[in-house]
Amino acid sequence: MENLELQKRANEVRKGIVTAVHSAKAGHPGGSLSAADIYTYLYFEEMNIDPKNPTMEDRDRFVLSKGHTAPGLYSALANRGFFPVEDLTTLRKLGSYLQGHPDMKHIPGVDMSSGSLGQGISAAVGMALGAKMEGKDFRVYTLLGDGELEEGQVWEASMFAGHRKLDNLTVIVDNNGLQIDGKIDDVCSPYPIDKKFEAFNFHVINVDAHDFDALRAAFKEARETKGMPTAIVAHSLKGKGVSFMEGSVDWHGKAPNDEQYATAMADLERIGEELCQK
Repeated sequence: MENLELQKRANEVRKGIVTAVHSAKAGHPGGSLSAADIYTYLYFEEMNIDPKNPTMEDRDRFVLSKGHTAPGLYSALANRGFFPVEDLTTLRKLGSYLQGHPDMKHIPGVDMSSGSLGQGISAAVGMALGAKMEGKDFRVYTLLGDGELEEGQVWEASMFAGHRKLDNLTVIVDNNGLQIDGKIDDVCSPYPIDKKFEAFNFHVINVDAHDFDALRAAFKEARETKGMPTAIVAHSLKGKGVSFMEGSVDWHGKAPNDEQYATAMADLERIGEELCQK
């Protein structure tokens, strides 16, 4: 898929995020928006998946370790055809299958229930090991938040993955620099992220999370890396695409009101129009 088409898809994913969180009157827009380009690249370009057969045995697996950014995952899945985009407005509502965190039992395309920070990468490592043991060639991807790296379980899983040379595993860190309480380097700095993963025997790639050429090159490099897992440190902007959310920790975990929603959608509509003129 051409970059322009990916940019258009990512913009639609962002619209879905904002719409879902506004409808729910709760959720996590900032970190969903910062990862929207990553979700888009994974689901529209990178992964071997089939929306018509979500449980096919040889599919690539994705685990959203930072499960609170479920609106981003749901919007990507919906736009990819796993379920109707209209269902995004049921986020977090009583009786909806779209819960506040991913649920593998009820949501098509979700490979692992997640939300307790640190646990998702451990599940992904287990999937990657299982593939090796069974001689399967599918790949496993997991997306972590940079604040999530403060969890010790992340490094236990990384130590194991590096030790077992799980080259079918790609760990992606959404490095937007902000977490619920403020800047990650003020709360409990995980920096230098790249050097830490290198110390756990990972091949590490630093990348601009909003540059599809850079993402394409990074995921290609990860696929071609043998004998060790890969960590992609994706440098991103929290709230990307919505003017008043960009770079603001205030939008880690709250929903826009009606006026803010209108402004956010106008921002994204303008971006969409600009993309259509290219």
